[in-house]
Amino acid sequence: MDNFISVRDFENHALSVLEPTVKNYYLGGTKAEETTKLNIDSFKKFRIRPKVLRNVSKRDISTTILGEKVSMPLGVSPTAHQRWAHLCGERASAKATESIGTIFILSSYSNCTIQEVAKAAPNAIKWQQLAIHKDRDCTRHIVQTAEIAGFKAIVVSVDYPILSKSSTSKIKITKDARFCIYEDYYLSKNSQNDLGDIFSRVKTIIDDSVTWQDLLWLKSITQLPIVVKGVLTAEDAVLAVNHGASAILVSNHGGRQLTSTISSIEALPEIVAAVGNKVEVYVDGGVRHGTDVFKALAVGAKMVKGVCGKAHNMGLSLRRRKGSTRCTRFTLRRNRGNVCFSRLSKCSRSHKRLSEAQVIIQSSLINKSLIFTFL
Repeated sequence: MDNFISVRDFENHALSVLEPTVKNYYLGGTKAEETTKLNIDSFKKFRIRPKVLRNVSKRDISTTILGEKVSMPLGVSPTAHQRWAHLCGERASAKATESIGTIFILSSYSNCTIQEVAKAAPNAIKWQQLAIHKDRDCTRHIVQTAEIAGFKAIVVSVDYPILSKSSTSKIKITKDARFCIYEDYYLSKNSQNDLGDIFSRVKTIIDDSVTWQDLLWLKSITQLPIVVKGVLTAEDAVLAVNHGASAILVSNHGGRQLTSTISSIEALPEIVAAVGNKVEVYVDGGVRHGTDVFKALAVGAKMVKGVCGKAHNMGLSLRRRKGSTRCTRFTLRRNRGNVCFSRLSKCSRSHKRLSEAQVIIQSSLINKSLIFTFL
């Protein structure tokens, strides 16, 4: 691992040690996986025009997200079944994120309970991802458990009213990959012997009738800020704001749900323009380099959360917490002298503020590539 120099190195290692079905689950997408590939390729449309001999001796990439100070504008997206990468699963991932000082989002398809993750990383900034289910008591239980455990926000996924029929959904559930958060709920209603097949239960409560009015219901049962994950259009971004969202996570679910959508970075500009300064905007999907993070920030994201979804699991497959920690750091800090992040301490979604931070967005398109100039 000491010789690894990029996220790709972690992915290549994982491909050599993980079981084929697990690799397919972590890295796969729907259909021909064109949307998964598009997420990565879209960043190549953006170009950076550097200017030289600017004093970059003082570098601070910390920022504030929903009132919490974080060490970098990069967080960990929710990914399911992390115990397939390592037996410590989400506990190790949360601990790794805690050591870096940024945000960890726990998937509701976690192989560890909310309480276990909270105990493993008591000082981490933790958010809980979930969906609004037909069984509203289940959703309420997850929210209340997260609140008691000290989580700081609720991330509601709005882009899978129906589960995709991709090959990645056919993976076998083992004792090391249980749906522990849902088990916790069903155990509050049934004995251990009456649990049955949890995954089958979860599939039956996925609600294909959810509307924006249900977001108001979710807001009514918690004091935590709500982050709406899965928005790809300006129209939906405005609706999210009007229905109580505190932040928007621009995402196409890593290309794992609806195929042929636009990439997250392609959707980002119109969403930033639509919501203005009303809410914070984040983005995930396709991020593999520190320069990708820079590009997303320059376009208008407050924070990037995509790199550490699939890629984070690749790091987890190597030496548990140490591997996932280094995979995250490589993305943004492989080269501590990387000038792209030398003057970002004042950056925000506002193009005016970006100029103050000595980052200018050029409006011209050259060879269909958006050009960024930084002073």
